[in-house]
Order: sequence, then C-alpha cells, then structure tokens
Amino acid sequence: MNFKWYIQRLSCMTFSEIPWRMYDKVIKSQWRGRRAQGHSTDLATLPTQNAVFGGGLSRFNPSEVSEQSLRKLLQSANEVVSGHWQVFNYIRKDMNPVPDWFLDPKTGLHSPNHSFAFDINHRNEADIGNVKYVWELSRHHHLTVLATAYYLTREPKYAECVARHLQSWLISNPFLSGIHWTSGIEIGIRLISWVWIRRLLDEWPGRHDLFEGNTMFLSHLYHHQEYLMTFPSRGSSANNHLLAEACGLFMASCSFPYFPESERWRTQSADILRREVPQQTFPSGVNKELATDYHGFVLELCLAAALEGEVTNNPLDDALWEVIQHMTDSLAAMVDVEIRPPRQGDSDDGIGVLLDAPSLDRWQSLLSTGQKLFGSCEWWPQISGGDIRTALFSSLCKRSLPIFARPDTKPALFPDAGMVILRGSHQHGEELWCRCDHGPHGFNRLAAHAHADALSIEIRIDGIEVLADPGTYCYHGEAQWRNYFRSTVAHNTLELFQHDQSESGGPFMWTRQAHAVLESLQYDDQGNITQWCARHDGYAGGKEKAIHTREVLLNKLDGLFSIHDSVMCRHNVAARLAFHLGPNIRCQDIKEGQVLLQWSNKGRQRQARLSLPESFKWQNVKGQCDPPLGWYSPSFDVKVPAHMFLGIASLHGNAQWVTTLKVE
Repeated sequence: MNFKWYIQRLSCMTFSEIPWRMYDKVIKSQWRGRRAQGHSTDLATLPTQNAVFGGGLSRFNPSEVSEQSLRKLLQSANEVVSGHWQVFNYIRKDMNPVPDWFLDPKTGLHSPNHSFAFDINHRNEADIGNVKYVWELSRHHHLTVLATAYYLTREPKYAECVARHLQSWLISNPFLSGIHWTSGIEIGIRLISWVWIRRLLDEWPGRHDLFEGNTMFLSHLYHHQEYLMTFPSRGSSANNHLLAEACGLFMASCSFPYFPESERWRTQSADILRREVPQQTFPSGVNKELATDYHGFVLELCLAAALEGEVTNNPLDDALWEVIQHMTDSLAAMVDVEIRPPRQGDSDDGIGVLLDAPSLDRWQSLLSTGQKLFGSCEWWPQISGGDIRTALFSSLCKRSLPIFARPDTKPALFPDAGMVILRGSHQHGEELWCRCDHGPHGFNRLAAHAHADALSIEIRIDGIEVLADPGTYCYHGEAQWRNYFRSTVAHNTLELFQHDQSESGGPFMWTRQAHAVLESLQYDDQGNITQWCARHDGYAGGKEKAIHTREVLLNKLDGLFSIHDSVMCRHNVAARLAFHLGPNIRCQDIKEGQVLLQWSNKGRQRQARLSLPESFKWQNVKGQCDPPLGWYSPSFDVKVPAHMFLGIASLHGNAQWVTTLKVE
C-alpha cells in the first residue's frame, strides 16, 4: 500500500467517515494496553443461571433431509475426522488432531500469531501469504459440518473433533493476538458458526464443558462481540462486511445472552440490520454490490439472523422479512434453467453458515428455504429441495411469516440494478438466456466488488455457458490476475483507448466509475423482452471522448442473438472487442469471420455459429499468461484456459458493427 493508494483511499471516504477512522485509531491504541495487561472481562461475576442458550431445534423434521444430502454431509465430516478439509483450491491434510490455524497452504507462509492484531498488515503478502487461505479455516465452517453430522447421527466422534478443534483455536488465538483479530467480517462469521455449533451439540454430554462451563470460550465470546460493537465497518467500507458483523453480533447476543451488555448489543445490532439491509438492497430485490455471489452471501446472512430472532423471541421487523422475500424472488427470476444465476462481479465463494457438505448447491438451497418460508410464485423454477440447511433453518420459524406483494409474472427487467434477462425457448425446447448489463458500476464509493463490465452480456443455451463471464479467480497475492479478471477486456464488452471503462485504485477500489443508461426495450406479444439497448460514459471524459452504445436482440424462433455495437468518437480510437466462451465450448478456427461452436448437453451434441464483424482483426486466444487472456474461473483460486475471441480495430467517427450468435 503506497502513498498514492492512501490518497486515493482517502478520496473515497465521506467527510464524516474520517473522524470515525481517527477515533478507531485511538481506541485501538488504548486496547494495546488492555492486551499487555492480559485484560479480560470478569466472567466470575456472571450469575450461572444467565448462561442459558437460546432456541433449539424442537421443530426439526429429519424426513425433510434427502438421503443424498445426508450421505454427502457424512462423507465431508468423515474427511475432517480423518484429517482432510478443502480450503479453496487446496486440501488441508493437517486437520488431525488439530490444524495449524496460521498457515497459508498455498505459499507455506505463517501469519503472525503473537503480534498485536492492529500492528498486522494483512495486505502484506510477503509476510502473511494469501490471507484468504489463512482466514477461511477460522470461519469454522468445517466445525458446523461436524456438528451437523453429530446432530443427525449422534456419533460422538464428530462432537469430539469439534471440541478438539475449537479448544485448540481458543488457546491459539488469545484476545487481540494474531491475524484472526484483524477483520470484523471474519469475527462475525465465526460467531454465526459458534451459535450453530452450540445449537447442534445441545444434546452432547460434553456440551457444558466446551461452552457454558468453559471460561476460555466465554471470554472469547465476550470479546468477539465487544470487538464488533466497537469497530463496525463504517462509511465507504459499510458493505456486506457490516452486514456480516451485525448478523454475527445479533445472533450471538440472542442465543448467548450471558453478559450484562448482551441486551445492548442485541438492540444495536438489530438497528444496524434494520437500517443497512434495505439500504444495501434495491427495491427490485437485487443486492446493490451487483456481484451475484454476494447476493447469495447476504441472503444467507439475513435468513440466519432473522430466523435467530424468531427462535429466541427477538424478532426483527417484518420490513426486514419483506426485503428477504424480495431478494429471494429476484434470485428466482434471474436464474437460468439449471438454477444458476448470472456471474456478475466478484465472487470468493463466501458462505454465511455451512450446514451441508461444501458441495451444496447454494442457489437451490436458498430457493428451497424461500419456498418453505414464503411459498413459491407460479413462475418460480422447479426446486429439488432436500438440503439440510433448509430443514434446519425452517425449523426455527415458529410462526407463519407475512407474505408481501410479489410479481405476478417472472421479472426480466431489474431497472434499479440495471439488469435485463432476455429469455425464450428455441424450437428444440432449449432455454435461450441472455443477461444484459446497464447498471451502476457497484455499491458505495469504493464499489469494492465491481468489475469494469458495463454493457457486458452473458449468453447460455439450456444452462450451458456459451458467452461467459470469466469470473474472479483471486483477491490477494496475484495482482496481475486480479487486475485481469476485473478488467474490461475480461468481459463480453468493448475496451477503448487501451484502458478499462472504470479506473481502478487498488484491488477493492475504483476511483472513477462508468455510468450506464438504458436507451430502449422492446417486448413481444406475450410481454417478453426481445430487445435491449444501452450506453455508458466510461470513455466520455478527458481529452479522449467516445460513447459506446450496445443493442441486443433475441429472435427466439430462429435461435438468433444479434449484438449491435456503435461508437461515437472524434479521433482514431484503439478498440478491443472481446467474446469469452464458456469452459465447455469447443470451437474451430475462424473462417471468413465465422466460428462453429460445439458442446454436449444431456447426451446431445449441440452447436451454434458465431459471426464476427469484419471491421476487426480477430484472434482466438486460450490460456495466455503474459499478459493474461483467455481464462475462466469456475471457483475462487481456480482458473482454467477457455477460448476467447479478441478483435482489434481502430475506430473513427460513427463506427457500427454487428455480431451474431445463432443456435443450430
């Protein structure tokens, strides 16, 4: 983090945020003294009768769990017991008897475990390694998997492994020592896991010694909540991090009401949720970060917190349930036929609470939970259900939730989020699906999880990604790859002037943001959107001025997507037009501006023809490293080579061209 970064970061803050940042610095300095003195709250003064855990699972119905979900869960739990657990792209093999909580398995580096937390720069990759790998294990998702396995089988080995790991973590991470006290979101998610671990182990004979009878656990429980209450994410940082912190604090203070401050913590965290959840969600129900995985992450968090309030008789407002319902309905509307949503913006595979095997289909699970709580609309997709989390979550709700206004037909336009889904059925019965983006760049001044992807599109044929959003791949440790996956050329859109539409100030900061505007929509006789047109101003400033306009038309009968681009510019403009194929698409060489695309789907061989504009010079790139081009990231820290058609041209005046994709 150089001087320029700090100046740019300061420019993204609101005026009122700066005094809060200074206040935080003062308090952190004071807490250094507390750590030096070995300060801990006087737990001996707490009356024993107050240490009564909150709501349980008396309404849980095990018949709602499918045999497949149970089998996968037990397989994952047994792997942990035997010493294995996958963290992103690496399998940890040191889980038995207890893991190294400070190891980055990717680099082999160890994070500081005795340093004062606020002296540690988690962005210093030379000392820390990839901090995502270090933090992830301490979210304790593997412990919720073990605890769920115990609850469903009553086999002691799972609970004993939980106790061994949790006690090891408590001993290894004293108050304010080490990397695991540096991030509020990590602390918040860890608290959510602890609530569920305690709930699932309620009938285990060793439960009291691990939790209510464990002074070390109670001390950590207190300090986790004290930390979140003292150092909430503020101002430009108040995105999903603040929601995770508030959810963790609310859930812990509801179900662990053991401390004099518990009621105050519960009240204040509830106030944050009542304010921030609507503020971070568009009226259409789409999360304002405009990163689809964070929509799922926030929905998981909100469901967990709201249901915790229900089961402990501390209900959050019905207005919050209304937002949760809208988020669920918007998810049901945007998914394709395979129940997969758009791949817009950042994704780090973050999970609110894990109660199934890690292979859980997040989107099926969220819609299944929504179906149990609210019921489904007639236009919803068919949901398979049977996941464990839905059965456990729904058992916490002791009342019929209010049902708010819902769309009569499947929405295809999310006007506030700037998203349009062109959708129809081809003559073979295949779903034609296309996401078009004319939305805001991202949320807040940082737009931390946005990509430079204005006017980008995704096209899927019966759930197969044909023109794909390449994804995210990484956050820390590989700056060149972080820059590539969030760049304009890494999306199905147009780059001008050899730079991105929006200007990056760092891996989670944009100092200049492109703004897009919807120009027009057209509908067929059934009310389905068949034409979308929008423009953006990302290249309209400074000496170099140009306006990019894009129109996409869908002819369902012919299986034809037509992409019309135009650029208004005064001088010669260097342009790069990119089309990224999905990882399952095979292609032949470009012949006379056309490419035959082929794939397999449900035992059938399918194909489409991509016709590229002659005004560009085209190349087929796959898996290039320097500079990066032609990659697809199916999950965090995983990238695979994928075909990319990159066209290069010099534009002048009013340049126009057409690209088509026809399913054959």
